[in-house]
Amino acid sequence: MSGSRWGGAAVTHGLMALFAMGSWISVNSLWVELPVVVNTLPEEWNLPAYLSLLIAFGNLGPIAVTITHHCAPGRLNERLVIHGIQVLAVVASAFLAIFWSHTVTIAGEERSLPFLLLTFVLSLVCCTSNVTFLPFMFRYPPQYIQTFFIGQGLSALFPCIVALGQGVSKLECKTVNGTAKPEYLKESFPAQNFFWFLFVMLLVSALSFLALTRRQTESQGDAQPQEPDNAAGANNDKETHLLCNGETVVSEEQVQVEEQPPERTFWTPHNIYLLALLAISNALTNGVLPSVQSFTCLPYDTMTFHLSVVLGNIANPLACFLAMFVVLRSSSGLGFLSIAGGIFAAYLMALAALSPCPPLLGNPAGVALVVISWIVFTGLFSYLKVVIGTLLHEAGHAALLWCGISIQAGSLIGALTMFPLVNIYHVFTRAQECVDNCS
Repeated sequence: MSGSRWGGAAVTHGLMALFAMGSWISVNSLWVELPVVVNTLPEEWNLPAYLSLLIAFGNLGPIAVTITHHCAPGRLNERLVIHGIQVLAVVASAFLAIFWSHTVTIAGEERSLPFLLLTFVLSLVCCTSNVTFLPFMFRYPPQYIQTFFIGQGLSALFPCIVALGQGVSKLECKTVNGTAKPEYLKESFPAQNFFWFLFVMLLVSALSFLALTRRQTESQGDAQPQEPDNAAGANNDKETHLLCNGETVVSEEQVQVEEQPPERTFWTPHNIYLLALLAISNALTNGVLPSVQSFTCLPYDTMTFHLSVVLGNIANPLACFLAMFVVLRSSSGLGFLSIAGGIFAAYLMALAALSPCPPLLGNPAGVALVVISWIVFTGLFSYLKVVIGTLLHEAGHAALLWCGISIQAGSLIGALTMFPLVNIYHVFTRAQECVDNCS
């Protein structure tokens, strides 16, 4: 019996990770494929600015969901919304693979209108996922939210690995007439194939969610109501809680009841503190530091950049996996983790500010420091986000909604803060390839 239960739980964990993988894989894939598509599309290197703007407009989705929860509490069927946005993402990714390079003449200039429109649709889906996927997790026990964040980590890791296999941004320094010039190597496969990979991943995520909902229906159909034994009731509070909140899932009716707790029970100083830490950590990990990652790594070499990206993205799911076994509940402990992660973030920001001549340039110790900093920074804040998500899960359905809102708000604020600094005011200086930038 225990073996079959574990088998069932293992399948649910696997489906949960694949479902969560679809949350941000679209935007992550678009970012890692930018070095390839900018060589074809007419916007060229202005395309990152367009992408940032479209992701910002994608927040119309979370705003609509939040207003609906506020004005019509209990009326929004999250399961149907998730099915809807997943179908939209699958269709949009298929059209992206087919039409990404097509252009339209607007006001006498060539514009990549299909690419931009489909990018907006995928951004809308990703942004909306934060305020629908996480509240849906209330139907499952707290350990599954840790698996959910592991899946979110995979949404960054998988596109990165595929892009590295594609050979994105690989270059060689060739000497022509006594001058070293960078020559970018041709990719192993075209952008169209990469976007078909995105289509497959989104389809897998949608099918995983469909399987989860089918298992949910079967579980509710097989579940038999049980009365706790009076003699052992005091010792079985946790087990009874899991039965009531769903050893597998809770019913739609229970979610709607839990969705409307008294405001005073949620807006405690402790919960506000958790939401603030969550917003700050996501501002750093999803907005601020990714905007300057190239400035922190490329002055050393492209291999440093690739190692930082890959190992940092590996640290994300590993930290989430650790949180399945060790959950730090102390407010002071969470604050200490935030400060520790902030120290590494400050070091990386200092490297970006000093680009193209950071400390220990040309020294293996400098390369090691920047790679380790990215690994530790990503790992600490990934662990922090999972723990806070677990603690907010215990506060109810509304808490998970605000968890998603905090994640999205922090990410948006971080991105909007860095966008003018990087793209308009050019505060950070990019290192030029194949030349001595500090002579």
